[in-house]
Amino acid sequence: QVQLVESGGGLVQAGGSLRLSCAASAASGRTFNNYAMGWFRQAPGKEREFIGINWSSGSTVVANSVKGRFTISGDNAKNTVYLQMNSLKPEDTAVYYCAVQLGFLRPGIRPSDYDYWGQGTQVTVSS
Repeated sequence: QVQLVESGGGLVQAGGSLRLSCAASAASGRTFNNYAMGWFRQAPGKEREFIGINWSSGSTVVANSVKGRFTISGDNAKNTVYLQMNSLKPEDTAVYYCAVQLGFLRPGIRPSDYDYWGQGTQVTVSS
């Protein structure tokens, strides 16, 4: 079993910034080798939307919808992925989720590509 703990959400004014963190850990103390951690968000009444992904190799991909404003990075030593969000807009308001896929890695754009999910953290951007 793998646990993901997200932090960093909150309320921010439009134009502001937030940094989300997501740390993965295994109850058994298992270490992660080949893995990928992704970020999604879901606004009320909408489908879960892919934001980006960080592979343990160091490669990252950010969705076109947030490219130029959002940045993803990872720290393999800490099994942690970060989502830096700048120039936030009211339409960025959503619950943000991180997820991890282990072993056989999939492209990571679809929620079904992931094996474990965090509990989500609320991001609210006021106008």
